[in-house]
Amino acid sequence: MTTQFVLDNWYLFAMAAAIIVMLLMEPIRQRASGIRAVSALELPALLRDDAVIVDVSEPHEYKKSHIPNSINVPLKKLSGDLGKLEKNKTKTVVLTCRAGNRSATAARLLTKKGFESVYTLAGGLLAWEKENFPMEKG
Repeated sequence: MTTQFVLDNWYLFAMAAAIIVMLLMEPIRQRASGIRAVSALELPALLRDDAVIVDVSEPHEYKKSHIPNSINVPLKKLSGDLGKLEKNKTKTVVLTCRAGNRSATAARLLTKKGFESVYTLAGGLLAWEKENFPMEKG
């Protein structure tokens, strides 16, 4: 009976397998490229070790709320504004945005440009806020 169900609905199982593979691809690609994720709970330890936070959110999002002492370099302008970050090439750089999607793209770019220690904030600012860590406005 179970075998017959699988045979009759093989396309559903194929689609489920394809979805699982697509969900796993981004974390695998990040790990392969040397990009690591840091949780909101782990980030304060990196900050104590002189990590630099780069927020790749748009300026209007950054003004609403951001992690204190972070640098705003919007993702759209990151390629052209790498000069702002060049002095931090040998430091730990943590990239963040609202939910963590744009920071993954930025992390790939910085890694290609030779930044040595690149992290993304897992879950982005939403995860940071969920832990009730400090935020700034303006």
